[in-house]
Amino acid sequence: MNYTSITVERKENYAIVQLDGGKVNQINTAMVRDLKHVFTVLDQDDSVRGIILSGRPHGFSAGLDIVNIAMGGIAKATEFWTYYHEALQAMIRFSKPFVCAITGYAPAGATILALCADYRVMGIGAKHVVGMHEFKLSMQVPELLSDIYAYHLGEKQAWEAVQQMKLYTSDQALEVGLVNESVAVESVLERSELYLQKMLSIHTPVFTETKRLLRKNLLKLVDLDFTQLVEDVIDNLSDPFTQQVIQEFKNNLKK
Repeated sequence: MNYTSITVERKENYAIVQLDGGKVNQINTAMVRDLKHVFTVLDQDDSVRGIILSGRPHGFSAGLDIVNIAMGGIAKATEFWTYYHEALQAMIRFSKPFVCAITGYAPAGATILALCADYRVMGIGAKHVVGMHEFKLSMQVPELLSDIYAYHLGEKQAWEAVQQMKLYTSDQALEVGLVNESVAVESVLERSELYLQKMLSIHTPVFTETKRLLRKNLLKLVDLDFTQLVEDVIDNLSDPFTQQVIQEFKNNLKK
């Protein structure tokens, strides 16, 4: 399959999936459709024993392309949110070693992509942040995204962080457990490959079954039909107040 928003580099026994969807790698329908497909296909490919998900130097992803998602009509919004939920499902269900190389900023929806991985290496930089800051626009964090965030931080700390619109630098993210390593941005991919290779030394069935056993609660979050969750997100984004907020955000971007 030809991907439009990602590139896939095949190594000897693993693959590097790089987000490649525009200047700031905003998450749109094409990207989540591609991510769902590549993680599903590579999970079934015996020649691929692990994956690294990466971005560009200094920029992993700026998060969701919220203006186009929320203001393109219900049909397009439904398509995006369905694929986004299914992409998260495919990434969390990926049975082999999965490392995320957070090569720069990765707020909000991009944070959630990273949290699907088994291990996260993040690059140091003043603008390199992770976290959920939707309250800056008085926007709701969708249920599945909230659940994944709370799985990693714990409900109490996740709720406090959302209220504070907290964005974590790589060192801060390391301290609270959102990432596993904080390194110079030039070393992120190298460190990610070193860790993946360490995991590839483990007998694959042993890794796969242990991963399943130790992530039961995370797997339960995506073991469902997403129809109602998607409808809830669409209802929220269709609210006149939310539409006004997004329109103002769009106007500010133009300025």
